[in-house]
Amino acid sequence: MARPALIVITGPTGVGKTDVAISVAQRLGAEIISADSRQIYRHIPICTAAPTAEQLALVPHHFVQMLELDAYYSAAQFEADALAKIQELHARGHRYVVMCGGSMMYVDAVCRGIDDLPTISDAVRRDVALTFHRHGLEPLLEELQRLDPAYYAAIDRQNTKRVMHAVEICREAGVPYSSLRTGAAKPRPFDIVKIGLDLPREQLFERINRRVELMLDHGLLDELRPLLPLRHLNALNTVGCKEIFAYFDGTWDLPTAVARLQKNTRVYAKKQLTWYRRDPSITWLPPDPAAALSCILSD
Repeated sequence: MARPALIVITGPTGVGKTDVAISVAQRLGAEIISADSRQIYRHIPICTAAPTAEQLALVPHHFVQMLELDAYYSAAQFEADALAKIQELHARGHRYVVMCGGSMMYVDAVCRGIDDLPTISDAVRRDVALTFHRHGLEPLLEELQRLDPAYYAAIDRQNTKRVMHAVEICREAGVPYSSLRTGAAKPRPFDIVKIGLDLPREQLFERINRRVELMLDHGLLDELRPLLPLRHLNALNTVGCKEIFAYFDGTWDLPTAVARLQKNTRVYAKKQLTWYRRDPSITWLPPDPAAALSCILSD
């Protein structure tokens, strides 16, 4: 008997992953696991382009809007939780489970596994967060350069969450974070089929720009305005929130904030594609459910 399978639908933001995943899941009789590190939070469905109520009604989804904004959650936690859910669904007789999302670390956590790292104590997490909130990212970058120059040289120094996490690991473990990163893939008790969705660059960017306009039409400002006092939370340290918060506090006018949001989303899409192009196991397709199903069923 063939092993159960995890079907991964990934790719850049705005390419149409949700619609393809729903169509594929319906055809396969599967449920969907969201691999999106922002859609997992409540209260920001427009900003994160979370599945709508109508889409959620079509196929059971997991890990969508399940956490409060102040909840701590990591890729390692997602690995454990998602694997448990996949095992449960396979045990219930589902031959396939569909995982949909563009959060690179979440996808890798499930497909390859996260290195075994120390659990960060509340005290260390609070102290790192306090340093950031009082003094910004610069002192944490200086600390990371001192504690782990190898990781400092490789990290995206604009990625606040990743810098803070690296400092937390260095402090907690007492050794450089880079010394704990093996990169070895962990075995999984299921087959993995990875499908990456992509479009010609100009078409993708047009979709991104239009999606930002639709987010505004659907109430993005009203969604985020009450959350301005919470802008320090990690869940809100993301494209979409940051630009609109800059409009609310008078740093930018609305047209500038919208233009920056569109640009930053396009930049993020390019980062996603750069990350995923390194993975030879991904089959790249246009965002067409029929093409995805053909790939899955012929594998």
